[in-house]
Amino acid sequence: MKVYIIGAGPGDPKLITVKGKEILERADIVIYAGSLVNPDLLLYCKDKVQVYNSAGMTLAEVLEVIETGVQNNLLVVRLHTGDPSIYGAIQEQIDPLINKGIEVEVVPGVSSFVAAAATLRQEFTLPDVSQSLILTRLEGRTPVPEKEKLSLLAAHQTSMCIFLSVNMMDKVVEELLNHYPPETPVAIVQKASWTDEKVVWGTLTTIAKKVVEEKISKTALIFVGEFLHKNYSLSKLYDPGFSHEYRKGLE
Repeated sequence: MKVYIIGAGPGDPKLITVKGKEILERADIVIYAGSLVNPDLLLYCKDKVQVYNSAGMTLAEVLEVIETGVQNNLLVVRLHTGDPSIYGAIQEQIDPLINKGIEVEVVPGVSSFVAAAATLRQEFTLPDVSQSLILTRLEGRTPVPEKEKLSLLAAHQTSMCIFLSVNMMDKVVEELLNHYPPETPVAIVQKASWTDEKVVWGTLTTIAKKVVEEKISKTALIFVGEFLHKNYSLSKLYDPGFSHEYRKGLE
């Protein structure tokens, strides 16, 4: 037997992958991140599944449940929110399990940042605006390497998505204003794809006040950049005068 680390998606239970859902349906043990994962996902589980909420567990306790389950030939699922590769703290689970000879398979999921982009009906990589996307966070209890400070990343003025930082919105704005103009558009998406999802629009000048007014302090993403203005050039992909492997352009 092996343990499956599955990305549950951003919140909407239907946004788990087909593969993730099929494994979850067969699971004997599920350890889920109860502070973030939508509990409705557990409705996919069979009746006699053993369920553990890792919100109140230590890393050692999580690993012990996984190891014991695998030793007893049970199908174990570690259910993380979004895609587990982004701020999922999975490496510290994978490495000790592998060192103990336990096989680990990671099943990717839909990250909250792409679910939020879907809500905004927005593309991050617009021609002549931005062809890069920075995913980052402000330092909190988890430090950020000096070379990845938000004020330094802002120098690129590219599309940016900031995780785990909306409770420090004043500081975020202060760091971004080192390089982004004050009128740069900002969008906040709280609980992307959940039924109580909330979207707030503003600029670097106005957004901090709006976040306070809307009482947003967690489970929200901050998007910043000119890509939100939607002033862009059309791509070459569908340009009738542009030739490529599958189509000859007009002369």
